Amino acid sequence: MTGSSTSPVVVSTPRDGLGPRAAAILVFGSSAAVLVVEIVALRLLAPYLGLTLETSTMVIGIALTAIAFGSWLGGHIADQVDPRRLIGPSLGVSGAVVALTPAVLRSTAEWAPAVLLVIASLTILVPGALLSAVTPFVTKLRLTSLAETGTVVGRLSGIGTVGAIVGTVLTGFVLVSRLPVSGILLGLGALLVVGSAWVEWRTRGWTGTPALALVVAAGGLAATVAPGGCDVETKYHCARVVADPGGGDGRTLVLDGLRHSYVDVDDPTHLKFEYVRAVASVVDAGFPQGEPLVAHHLGGGGLTLPRYLAATRPGTRSLVSEIDGGVVRINHDRLGLRSEAGIDVRVEDGRLGLRRLDTDSRDLVVGDAFGGVSVPWHLTTVEAMADVRRVLDDGGVYVANLIDHGGMDFARAEVATLGETFPHVALLGEPADIGLGPAAASRGGNLVVLASDRPVDLRAVQRALDARHTGWKIATGEDLTSWTGAARLLTDDHAPVDQLLQPYSAQNGR
Repeated sequence: MTGSSTSPVVVSTPRDGLGPRAAAILVFGSSAAVLVVEIVALRLLAPYLGLTLETSTMVIGIALTAIAFGSWLGGHIADQVDPRRLIGPSLGVSGAVVALTPAVLRSTAEWAPAVLLVIASLTILVPGALLSAVTPFVTKLRLTSLAETGTVVGRLSGIGTVGAIVGTVLTGFVLVSRLPVSGILLGLGALLVVGSAWVEWRTRGWTGTPALALVVAAGGLAATVAPGGCDVETKYHCARVVADPGGGDGRTLVLDGLRHSYVDVDDPTHLKFEYVRAVASVVDAGFPQGEPLVAHHLGGGGLTLPRYLAATRPGTRSLVSEIDGGVVRINHDRLGLRSEAGIDVRVEDGRLGLRRLDTDSRDLVVGDAFGGVSVPWHLTTVEAMADVRRVLDDGGVYVANLIDHGGMDFARAEVATLGETFPHVALLGEPADIGLGPAAASRGGNLVVLASDRPVDLRAVQRALDARHTGWKIATGEDLTSWTGAARLLTDDHAPVDQLLQPYSAQNGR
C-alpha cells in the first residue's frame, strides 16, 4: 500500500552462542589453517616427488580444489542443517587428519609409493574442504536479515582472506624456519581440536572432541616412528648426514632423499662423486698447478669443491652463495668446516649473489645449485650466464654440474644457452650421454659443462679425467653442435627447466 512501511525479511536461522567476534575468529583461523596445510604439504612431499614446478602446481591445485569444494558443499549443507552442529566436527575431524598426515604420508612413500599421490591428495583435500566449509557455516549463522547480507558476507570474506595471508606469511617466514614440519602439523591439529572443543562449549553441540584428541596424540606417536625422518629439517630440505659404510671419515649429505655431497673430513682431496672429479679435472687443467684462485660457487651443499680448492691451492678464496642457512650450519656442526679454510659462505640466492660481485673479479665460477635434481631455472638463462661472464676475468672459467635423463632436453638447452654467451664451450660426461657413443646406451645422470672466453686445454682435461678413472669423455666443436641440435635458448622470459627435465631414479643421486 502507498505510504506503508515494510520490514526487512528476517532469516529464521538462530545464532545463539556465536557472536561477531567468535565468528571472525573461526573464519580467520580456519582460512589460515588451509594455507598452513598447503605449504607444509609441499615440504612433506619434496623428498619423494621432488621440489619441482609440477609438485608445487599439483599441491596448489589440490588446495584450491579443496577450498572450492568445501565452500560450495558447506554452503549447500548449511541450508539443510543447523550450522551450529557442523562447525565443531569440521574443525575436529580436520585437526585429526592434519595430525596424522606426517606419519601417513611418510609411511606411504616408503611402503606403498604407487598410491602416494592419492593419499597425498586426500590429506590436503579432506582438511582443506572441511576447513573451507567453516566460512559458509558461520556466514549462515550471522545472517539475520537480507538487508545486511552484503555487509556480513563481505566482512567474513575479507577476514578469511586476511587469515589466509597470515597463514601463508607465518608458515613461510616463521614456522618452517623454526619448527620441523611434523611439529607444525601436529601443533595445528591440536589447535583445531581445541577449537572444536571451544565451539562445542559455546553451542552445546557435538561431543566428539575427546576421541579426536586421542587421534592427535596417536598422530604424534606415529610421527616419531614413521620412516623418512631427518637429522635436521632446514628451511628448504629434509637433511641427513650418512657415514660412509666403508669406514673412515667420509660423510654423505643427503637432502630430500638425494645424495648431494660427499665430504672426507680428514682428506678433502678424496672426491667420491664422478661429477666432482670432473669439475676438479677442469680446474686442475685450466689453471697452473697450485696457483691460488678467487672463486665463486653457486650452491654450497657439503662444500666439497671449496674444500678441495683450499687443500690443493693454498690461499684460494672461495665465496659461496648457499640459500639454505640450515645446510651451512650442518657444514659447521656435522661436516667439519673450519673458519680458517678460506671459505666464506653467504646465505643468499645465487642469482642475487652474482649481482653483488664486481666485474672481472673471479678466476672461477662453479655452478652447483639444485632444488632436487633441477637447477633453479633463474640460474640457467642467457641473462644469468651473461652475469657469470661479467664477473669472470679474461682468463676465467665457468664450470657447472647438470643432471638430465632420457632425451637430455634440458642439458641440450643449457649447453645451447652457454654457446650463446661464451665463445668456448665443452661438455663432459659418459660417451653415450654426450653423443660420443651409441644412443641406446645412454642412461643419463650427471654432466659437467665448461665455458670460457679463452680456450681451455681439453687434452689436459681428458688426461685428468682418465687419471681419476671417470670413464668420461669431452664433446666440443661440431660434435657438441650436433648433440645440441635445435635446442631453444633459455631466457628469463622462457626457461621451462622442470618441463624439459626427463624422469629420473632417485637412487642415482648426484
